[in-house]
Amino acid sequence: MADSIVVLITGVSRGIGKTLLETYLLRPYHIVIGSVRDKTAPNAKNSTSFTDPAVAMKDLEAAGIDHIDVVIANAGGAGEMAFIPMDLVGVDTMTDVFNVNTLGPLVLYQAVRALLQKSKVPKWVSVTSAAGSIGNLEAFQAHVVPAYGLAKASLNWSCAQREQVADCLCCTPRAMGLEQAPHTKRQSIDAIIGLVDNATREKTSGKFYNVIDGTEIPW
Repeated sequence: MADSIVVLITGVSRGIGKTLLETYLLRPYHIVIGSVRDKTAPNAKNSTSFTDPAVAMKDLEAAGIDHIDVVIANAGGAGEMAFIPMDLVGVDTMTDVFNVNTLGPLVLYQAVRALLQKSKVPKWVSVTSAAGSIGNLEAFQAHVVPAYGLAKASLNWSCAQREQVADCLCCTPRAMGLEQAPHTKRQSIDAIIGLVDNATREKTSGKFYNVIDGTEIPW
């Protein structure tokens, strides 16, 4: 266990999370843990459970996991709620979007912190969105997704501040405002993993990246 690289990925049931899981599983000496939301659970409509991460960490430790090297907080989204205009979006909608995209990752970080501290090279990656960039709000036309943008900007703050136990960075594999994704899922996954592999606290911690071209996005 001590020589294994332990990777935890949230939201692995589909999309980027699923492909990240499949890719890491092909690597030798890697233990990969994936989280999937149980859509049949009574609290599924509330987007996330704030008690599940702590319970999951206890289960992992009971199963022999004594450290975590990489956490990829991939779970998130807002669906059609993202596009409700600022002057119409309700408090309940905002709360749901914040629960998924801001508070969920925060609770996860609090739960995994102790195991991350036991890694020799701990890394935390928040898969965020260009919609969370305040500096490029107009350039990315993020005004069309106010609830989502506000929630992702809050998520980004947690990486912009550097008081972390791990190299902490934000990345976005997707472009906004396009009818079709400009890059394949494979390209996005390879770019994310490449960024994780080469991340260091000195060079990448507390930064926001477009993983496709490697450029830094303003907060």
